Amino acid sequence: MIKVQVSVTPNEAKRLIAKAISQTPEVRTALKNGKILLKGGTTISALAEELAGIKLGIHGRITQQGTKSANIRYDVDFHRVLIEGGQVRDLKSDLAIEEVAIQMGKNDVLVTGANALDVNRKLQSWSGGPLGGPAGRILPGLMARGVTTIIAVGWEKLIPCPLEEALAAAGRETMDLAMGMAVGLVPLLGTVVTETDAVSMLADVRTTVIGAGGITGGEGSTTFVIEGEPSQVKKAWEIVHSVKGTELSGAQETLVECNAKSQGCANYLTICDKRVIAHRACIWREPDLVAKVFSVQH
Repeated sequence: MIKVQVSVTPNEAKRLIAKAISQTPEVRTALKNGKILLKGGTTISALAEELAGIKLGIHGRITQQGTKSANIRYDVDFHRVLIEGGQVRDLKSDLAIEEVAIQMGKNDVLVTGANALDVNRKLQSWSGGPLGGPAGRILPGLMARGVTTIIAVGWEKLIPCPLEEALAAAGRETMDLAMGMAVGLVPLLGTVVTETDAVSMLADVRTTVIGAGGITGGEGSTTFVIEGEPSQVKKAWEIVHSVKGTELSGAQETLVECNAKSQGCANYLTICDKRVIAHRACIWREPDLVAKVFSVQH
C-alpha cells in the first residue's frame, strides 16, 4: 500500500468528475440504448465535451458580483441537451424539455449539477427564476419516473450546515436585497459524484479530503490523499495529473455575466400571460433598492 497527496482546482475537479461519469455503466448503456439528458452548468459542460465534443451554454453562476446569469437571454444553444442514438438535440424550449422528460424511463440517465453539498451528502440546486425554470420543474418528475439521476458536484460546494438549515434560511421571494439575483433552494436526490468519488471510480483506490482552499489561482481547491496498491495509485496519480491546468468549460459567449442593461438581466419575464420579476432583489439591477430597504420609516 502507498499514499500520495494531490491538489486540484475547481476546474480540474470538474474534469475529473466528467471523466468518471462518462465511464459509468449507466451512462455507457444509455449511450447505446437510451437517452442522456444533460442540464446546464460548467461541470455538465465538461461532461458534454467528454460525451459529444460540445460545450454547453452557461446560465447561473457565482462571480465576484454575486449570483449572476449570462449576459444574454436563455435561448443560447446547448444549455440543455439530449443525447440519443449518437445525436445531440438542443432542448431550447420549455415544451421540448417536457416532451423529452415524459418519454424517459429506467434505461435513461439525467445528469445535473448542484449548488450545495452538505456533510451528509445531501444536495440542493438554486432557483433564480420563477418556479425554478423549465428544467427545475421537470426534475422531480424524472426522479419519480425512476430515471437514473447522477449529480455532479465538487467539494468546493460543501456548506457548513445541514441542508435543512440552508433551505429554511433561503427563499427567492423572501429576500429584500441580494448581490445578484435572489435564489431559492430545491433539494436534489441522486447518485453523488465528487472529485474524490471520481478518482475512486476511475481507479481502485481510497481517497480522503484533508484540506480546501488556496491562493494565486488555487482558490477553491481540494487537497486529498489517494491510497491503495501501487499500480492503482499510479493510475489515479496519472489521471489527476492529466487534468492539471484544465480551464473552465462552457460556450464562451455565455461566460459573460449579466448587467443591468443586458438581455439576461431583463426586469420581467412573461409566464402564463403574467409579468413576473426575473432577477429579484438584485442590487446591480436596481441600485436604489439598497436605500429603499435600509431607509428608516418615521
